[in-house]
Amino acid sequence: MSAPATLDEISFATLLEVVHALGRDVVRPAAVAVDKDARFPHEAFTEFKKHKLLSAYVPRQYGGMGLSITEICKLCEILGGYCASTAMIFAMHQIQVACIVHHCETSDYFQHFLRELVREQYLLASATTELGVGGDLRSSLCAVKVNGEHFTLEKQAPVISYGVAADYVMVTCRRAEDAQSSDQVQVLVNKKETTLEPLSGWDTLGFRGTCSAGFVLRSSGHVQQIQPAPFADILAQSMHPVSHLVWGSLWLGLAQDAVSQARASVRAAARKNPSTPPISAMRLTELDEVLFSMRAGLVTAIEEYQQKLNAGNREAFSDFGFAIRINNVKLRCSELVVDIVSSALSIVGIMGYKNDTPNSLCRHIRDAYGAALMVNNDRIRGHNSTMQIMVRDAQ
Repeated sequence: MSAPATLDEISFATLLEVVHALGRDVVRPAAVAVDKDARFPHEAFTEFKKHKLLSAYVPRQYGGMGLSITEICKLCEILGGYCASTAMIFAMHQIQVACIVHHCETSDYFQHFLRELVREQYLLASATTELGVGGDLRSSLCAVKVNGEHFTLEKQAPVISYGVAADYVMVTCRRAEDAQSSDQVQVLVNKKETTLEPLSGWDTLGFRGTCSAGFVLRSSGHVQQIQPAPFADILAQSMHPVSHLVWGSLWLGLAQDAVSQARASVRAAARKNPSTPPISAMRLTELDEVLFSMRAGLVTAIEEYQQKLNAGNREAFSDFGFAIRINNVKLRCSELVVDIVSSALSIVGIMGYKNDTPNSLCRHIRDAYGAALMVNNDRIRGHNSTMQIMVRDAQ
C-alpha cells in the first residue's frame, strides 16, 4: 500500500479505509505478541510513519495532514478496536503534538520542529508525572536550569510511556530553580541528548505494549526547546481535554470490538436454532444500549472542544463547567469500557475466556481495567467535587 504525502491526495473517508487496512493487516496480527511480550508495537509504527500518520494533526501550513481533533479521535477509536496498546501510544503521541500545535505561534523553533516532524515522523512521548508529588500534574519538584542559551534538567519520572522508543520527550518541570512548584514549563528534549536511567519496569495486567517504565531522565539542550507558554495554559487548553478525548475514543474502539465479538457469538447461536432467538440476544441488546451511551457522551464532548478550538477564544477553556464535562468523559468512558467488555465476555462465554481462541476477550478485559487507573478516577472526582461548588448552572 503506497503512503500518501498529504491528505490532499485522498479524502478522509479513504484515510479511514487505510487505517482499517493497517489495523487488519498489521496492528491486530501483532497484538498478541505485543501484549504477551510487553513490547513496543514496532510493526505498526513503521507503517504509521510510512503513511505520515504521526503528523496527522500538524496543520497543512507546516506540511501535515491538518486533521481536526474530531478526526484524530476517530483514528484513535479505529485503532482501539485492533490493539489498545498501539492505540494508546498513537493517542499519547497526538496529545504532545497538540500541545505544540496549539501553543507554537510565538516560537520559530517549534514551528520549524513541526515541519521537521512531518519530514522525519518523530515519535513524541511525555514525562509529566514525578516521584514525590503524588501524581499531581500541576506540581513539579525538578527544575530546568538555564545557563546562557542552554539548559540542563533531571527528573525522576515513575512513568514514561514508550520512552525508549520515542524520538523526543516533552518534560514538565519548574521554570527555574527558585520557582514555585506550580510555576511550570514544558521542555522538548531530544533523545539523542538524553539519558534514561531505569527506575522501574512494566510487567502489568494490561496496556502492556505501552512499555510505561520509570526512568531518571537527564537532558540538555538549547533554551528554544522550552515552550514559551506556561504549562498551566497548555494543560488547561490542550493536554487535559485532548488526553481525555483521545483516551475515551480508543476505549470506545476497544468496547466496540468486544460488542462485535459478542454479536458474532449471538449470531452463531441463532444459526443453530433459527426459530428461537437465543436469550443472549437480549443481553446483546442491553449491551448495545450501554455502548450507545458511551459514544453519545464522548461525541458531545468532542464537538464542544472542537467548537472552542475553532472559535479561537482561549478564555473559554477556563470555564469550570467545561473542565467538569471533560473530566466526566474520562470517568464515564473508563468505567463503561469495563462494564461493556465484562458483559461481552458473559455473552461470548468460555471461548472469550480462553487466550487462544479467535473470540478471546482476555486482552480486552485486562486493558479495560487499566483505563480508570490512568490518572486515578478518585483524584479526578475530587477535582470535580471542588469545581461543582463554583460552577454556574446552565442558563
